[in-house]
Amino acid sequence: MARGEPGPVRKLIAFDEDTFDKLKQLARDHMISLQDLADEAFMDLLEKHGVPADLKDALHKSAAADGEEADRTARKEKTKAKTNAKTNIDTKRKQRSRTSA
Repeated sequence: MARGEPGPVRKLIAFDEDTFDKLKQLARDHMISLQDLADEAFMDLLEKHGVPADLKDALHKSAAADGEEADRTARKEKTKAKTNAKTNIDTKRKQRSRTSA
């Protein structure tokens, strides 16, 4: 693979002996590779910090944010409408009490 071509990125990660033994045992118990364990761990880490792991996750997060923004706007408008309606009712009551007095 030439430089600049997409492909796997390799990094060296050091573990103490005890941790490495536990990871190997976990991989054996679940019949998966250490690479699969690492992939799962890093995906969980990205999720924990709210970083989309791939395009699909990014689109879901974006759509959810758009939906939440629309919900907030709708709630603000509804609250504003209720406040305006209440103000109009109070104003009408005051006007009636003035004219009847």
